[in-house]
Amino acid sequence: MSHDLDRRDLLKGAAGLLAASSLLATPALGKAADAVATTAHGKVRGATLDGVHVFKGIRYGADTAPRRFMAPEAPKRWSGVLDALEYGPASPQRGDKEKASEDCLFLNVWTPALRDGAKRPVMFYIHGGAYSGGSGSSALYDGTKLCKRGDVVVVTVNHRLNAFGYLYLARLAGEEMADSGNAGQLDLILALRWVQENIREFGGDPDNVMVFGQSGGGAKIATMMAMPAAKGLFHRAATMSGQQLTASGPLNATKRATTYLTALGLAPERAAEARTLPVEKLVAALSATDPVIGAGGVYFGPVLDERHLTRHPFYPDAPPQSAHIPMIIGNTRGETRNLIGAGDPTTFDLRWEDLPARLAQHMRVDILPEVVVAEYRKLYPALSPSDVFFAATTAGRSWRAAVVEAELRAQQGSPVYAYQLDWGSPKDGGKWGAPHTLDIPLVFGTLDAPESITGTAPDAVSVSTQMMDAFLAFARTGNPSHKGIPEWKPYTLPNRETLVVNATSALVNDPRGAERALFAKVPFIQQGT
Repeated sequence: MSHDLDRRDLLKGAAGLLAASSLLATPALGKAADAVATTAHGKVRGATLDGVHVFKGIRYGADTAPRRFMAPEAPKRWSGVLDALEYGPASPQRGDKEKASEDCLFLNVWTPALRDGAKRPVMFYIHGGAYSGGSGSSALYDGTKLCKRGDVVVVTVNHRLNAFGYLYLARLAGEEMADSGNAGQLDLILALRWVQENIREFGGDPDNVMVFGQSGGGAKIATMMAMPAAKGLFHRAATMSGQQLTASGPLNATKRATTYLTALGLAPERAAEARTLPVEKLVAALSATDPVIGAGGVYFGPVLDERHLTRHPFYPDAPPQSAHIPMIIGNTRGETRNLIGAGDPTTFDLRWEDLPARLAQHMRVDILPEVVVAEYRKLYPALSPSDVFFAATTAGRSWRAAVVEAELRAQQGSPVYAYQLDWGSPKDGGKWGAPHTLDIPLVFGTLDAPESITGTAPDAVSVSTQMMDAFLAFARTGNPSHKGIPEWKPYTLPNRETLVVNATSALVNDPRGAERALFAKVPFIQQGT
């Protein structure tokens, strides 16, 4: 997960890759019929298209502007029927690619039927973009295909991001700002409470809710697994290239708040004045250099505030309150091929003499890069310097936290299933391999979405079918096994059973075990915390 890259840049696709596919083509456009649902706060009108009822932009929380940096509140009841035909605004963020507003607490629902008592599994997706950007409105997250294939209810959600959701002012502005460091997490918890209260109307089962999310979305899930306020609101969890071992400590979070306030032209004792500044000024200040990392914009993420988060998510152990919840932890084989490579094309043309210095810059663990290079050349003599760079940075900074979480869950005796996506994108002659974000369209079946880089060739369809059916099985039963893949056994120690996902998938014990052991010799502290 990266906090300093534009998520949209990571998701760019190539239209030339997208061929027609009868199985995965977007439903043909046609006149949509109305669908009306009654929520606890009022009635909403969605659209019915191709047998799926779609509600976009359902309000689950009140406008956050009057309560900036504070805990969210449920919306007031409305009369009449509100249209739920367009996605709601995203949280304010850098860049102009999202329609944004502080009035951003909206969610979206896809369902096969309304009010039929079918008790369908609910798949609640949390978007990535670190804690800084994105929304639940991407075409990659369209729930139509999952909904139809698995007879499930799909929900996506917007919530407060960056400073609006995670600026920790408790030590600077007092009790009124006590919730500020985790306001974005509290938004998600409010959305899950909305599900508990309303999802029966949409044909879903409030007692069978699966949260799943990629990158920052997975990290938000890992954090909620340790938040008492989230207890009982979800029953399965799946994280895709998104882990959160540690939260930001309150002192580092205060240091970041001070840096951010300085960028706003405010002294720490004037912190409360940030509540009334224009949104545009708050967004512009996000580019201030992070005082802890020393690079990039200011990192905002969940805070160990001893109020809503009283322990680190996965330190020193897996959170006991979630020990009973089945969990999938997955990563892609080449996470950093776009996390780093998309912003620095020179990483695709490295020389051996360049490699140690570049690794030192990007591994995010303190280990001699020359030792890393020597080990990789011994393990994989056919790899180029750039291949070694992407393999080692993926193992050191991205995969490492997933391994730690899976091991802690196994030590706890908790149900956990691991996957590694090896299948690679065909884009640009295969240059990108299996990069960060590749599993999103595979799980949603949105191979033909504009931002997908999967293409729609038979092998892409095969991999997508395997992953869709695994996530659907997991949502329904808590076990992701299905007839299209080998039996997916839980991750145990020392076996480390992992589903290696490819055109033909295999269950492998401890894949890349030598790489895992190499990086296990040094401590790992999650960047930003």
